[in-house]
Amino acid sequence: MKNVLAAVIMFGCFNVMAQDLSLYQKETYINEKKDTLRYRILFPEHYDKAKKYPLVLFLHGAGERGKDNEKQLTHGAKLFLSPENRKNFPCIVVFPQCPSESFWSSVKVDRSKTPMAFDFDYSRPSNTPLLSTIEVVKKIIREEGVDKKRVYITGLSMGGMGTFEAVYRFPKLFAAALPICGGGDVKSYDARVKKIPFWVFHGAVDAVVDVKNSRDMVERLKTLNAQVKYSEYPGVNHNSWDNAFAEPEFLGWMFSKKK
Repeated sequence: MKNVLAAVIMFGCFNVMAQDLSLYQKETYINEKKDTLRYRILFPEHYDKAKKYPLVLFLHGAGERGKDNEKQLTHGAKLFLSPENRKNFPCIVVFPQCPSESFWSSVKVDRSKTPMAFDFDYSRPSNTPLLSTIEVVKKIIREEGVDKKRVYITGLSMGGMGTFEAVYRFPKLFAAALPICGGGDVKSYDARVKKIPFWVFHGAVDAVVDVKNSRDMVERLKTLNAQVKYSEYPGVNHNSWDNAFAEPEFLGWMFSKKK
């Protein structure tokens, strides 16, 4: 992989889509079955491969699905682009692009209901984009300056569901998980995750993804004696990621966790 590009085009306002795409290297991964996963990767300023940096896997929501390798930067990207955060929390961030016809997890969705009804069942095979994404993360760990004890995952909406499933399927990979307005298979979640700290976020009046999904997962994690922190925002609908990313301790809490 090439070193991170240094130039940033300034347009007056902080607009990720217009201003900062030059910082995100565009990459493509093709698995053994010839399935393609596009992704973007952000390296720290003054990246030194000889050093070891935290790695963050960021899973976007359903509205950011596609094949242009840019839509996944719609929400959350500026969290990692602010000059203060790039200085204080140097890290490698991976933004995979889930194809429009697929999903981050094995969930089934009934869109005829409000909020949408989700059938969480991890006995079904996981979707190819999630598996390919984990392969990409492992490839980056092998090839770049990654601290293996500090690999994290966060995601919103569909990506929040993918966050729960990724941790369930690959519990030894992650040091902490921060799912936002998602949910997962409460019945399948077991003790393999009890050493992984979770910080779960949801809006109390979410009309797209029922807040009950996160509440149930938090209760399940507590029964497993997992480390779990929960932030629920009164009066906030599905865009609770705005509140989550505005949490002063979001990055500090995450990067303080080690395997």
